[in-house]
Amino acid sequence: MVNGNIYTDADIEENKIIAALSYLGLLVLIPLLVKRDSPFCQFHGKQGLVLVIAWLIIGFVAVIPIIGWITGVLGSILLFVLLITGISNAINGQAKELPVIGQFGDKFNL
Repeated sequence: MVNGNIYTDADIEENKIIAALSYLGLLVLIPLLVKRDSPFCQFHGKQGLVLVIAWLIIGFVAVIPIIGWITGVLGSILLFVLLITGISNAINGQAKELPVIGQFGDKFNL
């Protein structure tokens, strides 16, 4: 057990790169579908799915004049920071939820 969870050292070492793909848009489907037997990949896949959904919401809000534009720019900056954080966590073998939005990843039962 690593990080107090069900992630083994072998699982983490074998799947770091694939887990990092979770944060790159539609590539989130690779860990979710191909590595169903890897708890580490599934964790990062769910975090990446939350990030993709957040990008979609920000995209819709950004269409609204003025307030939406400001929200879109600030939201995009925040989501980019979360993207970098998620990739960094995956590459470093950590299973940490993304700040602010990561808690919603547990809601997915894939």
